[in-house]
Amino acid sequence: MALHEAIQRVLLIGIPLKLPPPAPSPSPPERLQPLIESVATAYRMFDERAVHFGHRYRSGFWAIYLLSALAVLFAVLPLALGWDDRRHLLHPHLGLWAVAEVAIIGTVSAIYWVGHRSDWQGQWLGARTTAELTWYLPMVAPLLDFTRPENSANWYEQVFDPGNQLRSGDDVGAICAKSVTLARTQLEHVWSDPKFIKSYALWTVGILEAQKHYHHRVAIKQHALLHRVHSVTIGLFGLTAVGVIMTGMGDDGAEGLGAIKAAGGMTIAQSEESCVVSGMPRAAILKGYANKVLPVDNLGSFLVNQYGNQFGGDRAGGEKSDSNDKSEKIEKSEKNERIPVSTPRT
Repeated sequence: MALHEAIQRVLLIGIPLKLPPPAPSPSPPERLQPLIESVATAYRMFDERAVHFGHRYRSGFWAIYLLSALAVLFAVLPLALGWDDRRHLLHPHLGLWAVAEVAIIGTVSAIYWVGHRSDWQGQWLGARTTAELTWYLPMVAPLLDFTRPENSANWYEQVFDPGNQLRSGDDVGAICAKSVTLARTQLEHVWSDPKFIKSYALWTVGILEAQKHYHHRVAIKQHALLHRVHSVTIGLFGLTAVGVIMTGMGDDGAEGLGAIKAAGGMTIAQSEESCVVSGMPRAAILKGYANKVLPVDNLGSFLVNQYGNQFGGDRAGGEKSDSNDKSEKIEKSEKNERIPVSTPRT
């Protein structure tokens, strides 16, 4: 089991996944079976390569995510628990805490550097694309016109780009060149065979339905995984987190803001009047997830006034008088500009 699979399995503990059953595998036409078998070896080779680099890329991604979250926790926890106060019992050990944080950041940087240098993502996407294109070659083969000469060996270019404006002298073209004689032999006069036409149509529809079911199952799992990741993040940083939801459509971001508020964090929504698209902030306001509603021009000054002195040191102190003036303006704007949320339009 790859690292990313183990991490995801742990994150999904306790979440009931209601996955629909996989679609039945469609049966290909008999005349295409030899062609399917001829490209199977090449497909397996590229598929194994894609799985190999996919595991590396995804494992690196999840390792970076978890280590980055741990690094942020190392940075925030001393401030949240008051360890930066010289009178605190653990203040003398802050140096060790900082060394551990730097070590984690160094590990994250090393993983990123190795993955970028080895091009894990590019290798994965390239191999996966070639594998998928190889797997679909038998579906494309009946659409070829074997009676005319072609400038390109790639069947996709012949069918979808007759003018040969696209160029990809790639592995797929080599597989096509090796299989063209078999395809010509198996598919001669194929469109005059009603039995083949019917089985080809049913097979094509079956493959598309199988793809639809597959992506639906993946989407359900990813949706549950993202919600669990958000919950873990909020659990780690909820007390010290500040959530700001700004202009946008939909309502999914509102749930994240509500989770931050439930964990004890500060939540802010941009006022509807200052939004380009107010759907997302409006949903958060309607559900009561926003501690404060502010126009976009006041968001920055509010955050500096409220939290700048915690992280800005002398700089925040030097701007104290300006922050106080801004605070008064913000309070006035909250009273004057907080307009009741309009009811949904019908």
